[in-house]
Amino acid sequence: MMTRIAVTERTAVISGAGSGIGRALAARLSRSGCPVALSDWNPDGLDETSAQLSGPFLTQVLDVRSRDAQLDWAEKVTAWAPAPLGIVVNNAGVVVSQFAADAVHEDDQWLMDINFWGVVHGSRAFLPHLIAQRSGAIVNISSLLGLMAFPTQTAYCASKFAVRGYTEALRHELHGTGVRAITVHPGGIDTPITRSGRVRADALGNTDPELFHRNFTALARTSPQQAAATIQRGIERGRSRILVGPDAHLLSLLATVLPVHYFDLMRPAMPLARRLLNSVGGR
Repeated sequence: MMTRIAVTERTAVISGAGSGIGRALAARLSRSGCPVALSDWNPDGLDETSAQLSGPFLTQVLDVRSRDAQLDWAEKVTAWAPAPLGIVVNNAGVVVSQFAADAVHEDDQWLMDINFWGVVHGSRAFLPHLIAQRSGAIVNISSLLGLMAFPTQTAYCASKFAVRGYTEALRHELHGTGVRAITVHPGGIDTPITRSGRVRADALGNTDPELFHRNFTALARTSPQQAAATIQRGIERGRSRILVGPDAHLLSLLATVLPVHYFDLMRPAMPLARRLLNSVGGR
């Protein structure tokens, strides 16, 4: 049985709130009556998000890689919160695209520290507060690439599979506490994540970071606002795994039916994808 979770009119904590899904979720929850506590590494992004809010908010420039900074942030939020904690969304993430054989180690380390350890630090910082009140949810953003893998995304897939495994194990630990652990798997969402990523090469043979961003944008068919709506509905309906976007549903099904050979069906489409992207201005 799915346990519904109260979201509206409770405090929501969101990392990576300076753009993309984090910003859209902050604006949506604020309109729903939630006080929101928002963090991001980019102060300008936080200011732009804050301008879209309609209720109480608290912001913090935060490097999610820092365990101590996350612990301090949790204390600051709980001291400020005008309503009990509802959800803690560990959303901050980055992307790296490169082949494993000649990968730059520092790029992979940077990604893992943000995408995985940032989630772990954020979860651990707020868990004692949620457990003490015996309600609320940790919501960790994984990816479609936490359910299936893709070439040149070895580090990204590793981080998102790790988020999935961490959150699912946490879900079992939290049984009976009144606190939930939820994994979110977005497909292609039209966000700036690829613009700020580190791109050495992609699966289509491109080495230009700007071309990588344009190609991703051409394929990303779900808006951040649509993603935020899906995430909120999924949380409120008590789902433990939330798929975001039609591509996430389709490709997750493919990976379930063909857990080893799904890419055998996708590989022949790669040359066609390259031609299609070039035809819409990818050259």
